Amino acid sequence: MTTSIERLKARLADYRSIEEAMALLSWDQQTHMPKGGAPARARQLATLSKLAHQTLVSSETADLLAAAEDEAAALDYDADDAAFVRAARRDYDRWAKLPTEWVTTFASTTSQAHHVWEKARAEKDYAAFAPWLTKIIDLCRQRVDYIGYEDRPYDALLDIYEPGMKTAEVGAIFDDLKAGLVPLVQKVLSRAGRTDDSVLHQAYDVDKQWRFGEAIIRDFGYDFERGRQDRSVHPFTTSFSVGDVRITTRFDPNWLAPALFATMHEAGHALYQQNVAQAFEGTILADGASLGVHESQSRLWENIVGRSRGFWGHYYPRLQALFPEQLGNVDVETFYCAVNTVRPSFIRVEADELTYNLHIMLRFELENALLEGDLDVEDAPAAWNDKMEELLGIQPIDDAQGILQDTHWSSGGFGYFPAYSLGNLLSAQLYAKAVADAPDIPDQIARGEFSALLGWMREHVHRHGRKYMPAELVQRATGEPMQARAYMDYLRAKYGAIYGGVRIAAARLASSVARQDRESACDFVFTHVVRSVSRYSVFFVTRRLKPSVNRGKWQARK
Repeated sequence: MTTSIERLKARLADYRSIEEAMALLSWDQQTHMPKGGAPARARQLATLSKLAHQTLVSSETADLLAAAEDEAAALDYDADDAAFVRAARRDYDRWAKLPTEWVTTFASTTSQAHHVWEKARAEKDYAAFAPWLTKIIDLCRQRVDYIGYEDRPYDALLDIYEPGMKTAEVGAIFDDLKAGLVPLVQKVLSRAGRTDDSVLHQAYDVDKQWRFGEAIIRDFGYDFERGRQDRSVHPFTTSFSVGDVRITTRFDPNWLAPALFATMHEAGHALYQQNVAQAFEGTILADGASLGVHESQSRLWENIVGRSRGFWGHYYPRLQALFPEQLGNVDVETFYCAVNTVRPSFIRVEADELTYNLHIMLRFELENALLEGDLDVEDAPAAWNDKMEELLGIQPIDDAQGILQDTHWSSGGFGYFPAYSLGNLLSAQLYAKAVADAPDIPDQIARGEFSALLGWMREHVHRHGRKYMPAELVQRATGEPMQARAYMDYLRAKYGAIYGGVRIAAARLASSVARQDRESACDFVFTHVVRSVSRYSVFFVTRRLKPSVNRGKWQARK
């Protein structure tokens, strides 16, 4: 006999299939679709959005859900079916509050707005996009009114991406981050001459960049039998099923960093989607717990792994061989410092680790002001530039460098941006716990092996999909709530070593001892000096100096 839970699964499998078809159309829209297809694509997405909404919030679904909840009450909390019913209730309650007409209008408007944004960004013409932004903000306000909120209007939108989180919580997290980040950024910038990233700003053949990036993410564990990489104006990841998870990136022929680290970033998202439990395929559980948890994976592989000394100790010789003219005379330590150079920059996706969160704070403040009517759309570019001056000390020269740089507002993604900073916090917290459980992870990374790290993430994060709420997943994975301590410890340790004299002191000691003792000397200095910064930071820096000691280069950069 078919149970109510099984019937609900079948009903929501149709809903999920429509969503996946919409994702495929959106992927095509941003990668291969000719510009002339924009009007028809808006109509197609609007139609599918209408069908998906009607399927989810129909009376049939409501009846099945009520019956399934009765059955689920007898199940263990950790049972997959119990989690499925909980997720179905959350989705139904959220979307049932929205009229189908609103859903259709929102899909059509944002689809058209995306193409207007692309053109406006290319032409640095905010005025062309402003009317569409006004429409989208109006739609977001309507959404808030339909959903309701207890404290701030932003709560209703934030909950879409970070279930259970409130605007006040994000504000408190950002206040804590500012308190630690701003002094650290100022201290690092006062020593800016200690690194030089000019080596990254040369002519780099795009096809070679492509091959190198793909080789790295294959090593990470991204399965090209179940995915592919394409180009887009703004890098993104999309999933049509566990067996079809695609990423995109963008290339700069005169700058190595953007495509390389965007590829690693998007691969982090894709690894999450490819490793959701197969039992969840085709169901509403086959997704991430939240965008913040999703971002923890992308930021981990991009930064904690992809910008680490151990990682480049292994991969830099390959990169040198690929670009001998540009890098043949550049040692690995110079390159490692280059990819970790701290410099306030205009473009969020190209920002260094230290200043990145300041970009998110800027958007968080402006989104709240726009949503609550404290900032008019026509005044938003000036407000953006003023806030960038306040937080980063720089002023964009045009709107493409400023308010037009992100695609999120054109897609209606108000409430999305805090997930990036939450992901940064979680990336360090999860990595610290993974290393505590599997201490060989840093040494594996230095050998170009990632099975232990990926295996830990599969077991504790990926396989669960949406089974648990984000706060619950973090508690289960790390044994504590989300916290900023591990992230700040990681930043202080890493950038203290690069900019604070620890790196040079370690190298001088290393150069004064015999070759066979060099590694242990570096270990000693890193372990004991960095431990004075924080007892946690040793996870991230101990024994990572070993592959990169170069006597002459150390002295040259003192």
